[in-house]
Amino acid sequence: MNDLSPPVLDVQDLRIRFAAAPVVDGVSFTVSAGECVAIVGESGAGKSLTARALLGLTPSSASVEADRLDVGGVDVRGWKDPAWRRIRGAEIALVSQDALVALDPLQRIGTEIAEPLRLHPAALDGAAIGERVQALLRRVWMPEPERQARQYPHELSGGLRQRALIASALAAMPAVLVADEPTTALDATVQARILDLLREIADAGTAVVFVSHDFAAVRRLADRVLVMRRGEVVESGAVADVLESPQHPYTRELIAATIHEPRMSDAVDAAPVLTALAVSKAFAGAPAVVDASFIVPGGRTLGIVGESGSGKTTLGRMVVGVEHPDQGEVRWEPGHRVQLVHQNPLGAFDPRWSVGRSLREALAAGGVPRGERPRRVEELLAEVDLDPGLAARRPAALSGGQRQRAAIARALAADPDVLVLDEPVSALDPSVRERVLQLLLRLQRERRLTMIFVSHDLDVVRAVADEVLVMQDGRIVEQGSIADVFEAPQHPFTRELLAASGVR
Repeated sequence: MNDLSPPVLDVQDLRIRFAAAPVVDGVSFTVSAGECVAIVGESGAGKSLTARALLGLTPSSASVEADRLDVGGVDVRGWKDPAWRRIRGAEIALVSQDALVALDPLQRIGTEIAEPLRLHPAALDGAAIGERVQALLRRVWMPEPERQARQYPHELSGGLRQRALIASALAAMPAVLVADEPTTALDATVQARILDLLREIADAGTAVVFVSHDFAAVRRLADRVLVMRRGEVVESGAVADVLESPQHPYTRELIAATIHEPRMSDAVDAAPVLTALAVSKAFAGAPAVVDASFIVPGGRTLGIVGESGSGKTTLGRMVVGVEHPDQGEVRWEPGHRVQLVHQNPLGAFDPRWSVGRSLREALAAGGVPRGERPRRVEELLAEVDLDPGLAARRPAALSGGQRQRAAIARALAADPDVLVLDEPVSALDPSVRERVLQLLLRLQRERRLTMIFVSHDLDVVRAVADEVLVMQDGRIVEQGSIADVFEAPQHPFTRELLAASGVR
């Protein structure tokens, strides 16, 4: 990066309003060629709206103003959509969080990547476009690029879809790449590869804007960082300066929420509540779980970690009884009740029902008399630190953290002995995630719960679990206490996971 060169992206005093309400207020920053600038903050901070204003993609109801908004030296203030379409993809491109939504489900990957080359004059014929698509797929380290180009988005894993989306964004060689939460839903090793790829793209001369709530990702990728809160930048500077010596209280709070101390487990032996014996499960002939054996002691937490497709969610569903093993046995001790907490509570709740109605239904299923249910709904909400007044709201009217707490309350309605939690905090902001984790630990102490915690976030698992299973390709490749597995991993895949997550 040449410090004397003019910035490729220059934003000064950006303001975004809905009606009279400001949602982004006075944001200023520049990005030069070869530089990565990160924008961090929690949901509602205004970071994604800021990023989308750079591409003319704010909602039509938004009012966007700025003292300066230059892309590649061109003043884009006041542009309408036809003008934006001329530079979108060619001068500035977007990589969004959900590649499955961003990619056209009806188009093959190769056709999707070729589209920007056809939309923007590139003087390429059909053969040259095909060669360019293959070159782009190789640049993003896509395995078997010829075969993957013929695939549809749903046929690729999350990491491969994200690489395809980055290849599409790079097709017309834009000067600026805006990456909006591009690694949030990815496993540790896949996330590490995508972050390394984005760093390579910046080092090759592209200006990169990286939007995230993940400080570990920011530390790995960015040169400078802006911390946003309620539409304003509260701190900015070099990544090392801001993350090592944060000046603003909010920045210190966010960073503190990402630091988890390992759980201190006692050595007291507890009788098992669950024993899995050589459990296997296949779907359409493809093995999902192979010969899994383990025990879960009462009152303790077992973490199950692995990449997407490793079988961890299928194993959790067999524990709950949603899936039944093809071979082997899941053996519960008599009298134990188990409940599942889903990763996506918005999808798990009936959107037509209020939260209170969903809780009353769960209480009814648990045998609570009708007359006692209103009082128990209030007690359940209070137990998970939610205002009882939220019972009247539908799930869509709650924040992500509130929905997750409501999902936990619904699971508790049946008075379970065991909670199986499938990625319960993966989509939450750091401080919200921390509050939910502390809630789970408190509930475990107060209710003497046994928990099975399925996650791809090794740092979170280390903070809440006593023992851990590491899964790869459907098999348990390592298991043991958190201290033993994290401090002295024996399997190469466990070492790879720990290295990618930055836990050690």
